[in-house]
Amino acid sequence: MNLRSLLISFYLLLLIVVVAASGISYWRNDREHRRLLAQEQQVRLRLAEARARLADQERILDRLRNDPAYVETVIRRRLGYAKPGETIFRFEDPPARP
Repeated sequence: MNLRSLLISFYLLLLIVVVAASGISYWRNDREHRRLLAQEQQVRLRLAEARARLADQERILDRLRNDPAYVETVIRRRLGYAKPGETIFRFEDPPARP
């Protein structure tokens, strides 16, 4: 075997090693990229849900600030308050059937 064929074999082997290492690196990076995209999608979904809850809470807060009838309804329902002369009836839910 002469020097020229030895050098060609060496460079061919070196090329195969570099291509294999690049392929493995690409495969790992692609897998990590797909995992991060899925995680980003989950975070975006949670953010949209949080924004929807915030919008609901802001509407409720606005009604509490500006709507006396709504405030009265909330106080009556949550605290069990009644106007003078009113009677409040409370009913328990029946036990769940097996």
